[in-house]
Amino acid sequence: MKISYEDISQKVKTEALKVGFSSCNITAPMISGRAKSDFQKFLDENYYGQMSWLKKRVEFRLNPKSLWKDVKSVIVLGESYMVDADVMKNLEKPNRGNISIYSRGDDYHKVVKKRLKKLANSLVSKFSCDVKVFVDTAPILEKVLANQSGIGWKGKHTNILSRQLGNWFFLGLIFTNLRMKFDKREKNHCGSCKACIDICPTDAFLKPYQLDAKKCISYLTIEHKGPIDLRLREKLGNRIYGCDDCLAVCPWNKFAKKSLELRYAARKDLKSPNLRDLILLDEVSFREKFSGSSIKRIGRESFVRNVLYAIGNSNDQSLVPIVEKLINKRNEGYTVTEAAIWARDKLKNEK
Repeated sequence: MKISYEDISQKVKTEALKVGFSSCNITAPMISGRAKSDFQKFLDENYYGQMSWLKKRVEFRLNPKSLWKDVKSVIVLGESYMVDADVMKNLEKPNRGNISIYSRGDDYHKVVKKRLKKLANSLVSKFSCDVKVFVDTAPILEKVLANQSGIGWKGKHTNILSRQLGNWFFLGLIFTNLRMKFDKREKNHCGSCKACIDICPTDAFLKPYQLDAKKCISYLTIEHKGPIDLRLREKLGNRIYGCDDCLAVCPWNKFAKKSLELRYAARKDLKSPNLRDLILLDEVSFREKFSGSSIKRIGRESFVRNVLYAIGNSNDQSLVPIVEKLINKRNEGYTVTEAAIWARDKLKNEK
C-alpha cells in the first residue's frame, strides 16, 4: 500500500518530536523571489561586515537544489534552548561578563547535529530515502526556509519567532529526496511592537526587518576580527560573547517552553563569570576552559579583546594593575594590546 505525502509528513513530525525536537515543519527546496532580493541587498549594501563567506556560493544560498539536485523536501526542526527566564540580569553586574545564553552550555552544533542524525537515520530506515543534515554549517538561508516552512515568522529583529517557542530556539535542517506535504507559511504576528528595535544598544537595525551586522553586538563580539570601532566600545557594556537584548524583550517569549536538554544549561563558570578571572587566561587555559563550548571557535585574541572592553566599561579601578601587566606582556598581539591600553585609559579617566 502506497503511503501518501501527507502520511509521510505526519510520521516524520511524530518521529521528530520523539527524538527530542521541539517542533517540525516541512517546506519546498526553494527560495522566494522576495527573500532572494532581500539577501542580495544585504550583500550589496555591505551589511555583512567581515563575514565575506556570505558572498561565496551565493547560488547555493539562493537555490537549495544547486547544493543537492535531488532534494525534494526540506525538514525544518526547532530546538528550544531557553533555560533561564532572566537572561539580562548579568548586565547589571559590571564586574561580570555577560555571555549569550545559547553559549553558556555545550556547543549547540554538536547537540543538534547528533539529534538530526538520529532522526535522519530513522527516516532512511523507514522510507529508504536519501538525506543530508545541516546545522548552520552550509551555504543555506536557514531562516528563509524556516519562515517558508511555517515553523515561525521573521521578527523585526530578523530572527525567527514562534508562537510556541518564542525566539529561544535553534534551527536544524534535513534535506531529503522524499516527497512530502509542505506546510503553510506562518503569518507575521509582530503587529506594531518594536521593543526589539528600541532596546538595541548600538542601533544596529536600519529599520524593522533590516539589520546592519557591522553594528550588531553579536557580530562584533563573535565574527569581527581586530579592534572594534571606538564609538561602539562603551555600548558593548559587559557583553563579552553575543547579545540577547533584542530576543529577551520579545513579548512572544511568554509562551516559550523551557528546554529539557541538560547540555544547554549554563555551566557554573559561564553563568556570571568574573572579568578578573577571564583576563588572566592564556592560550592553553583558554582552550581548556572552553573545551566543548562554541566560545572556543572565536579564539583567545578576540575573547580577551571583548573582556578588556568590558573591563574598560566596568569602572573597577582594582583591575588597572592587571590590565597594565597585559600591556607590558611580550608577544601579545596588537588587538589585545590596543584593547588593554583603551581599557586602562578609560578606567583612569573615570577616577
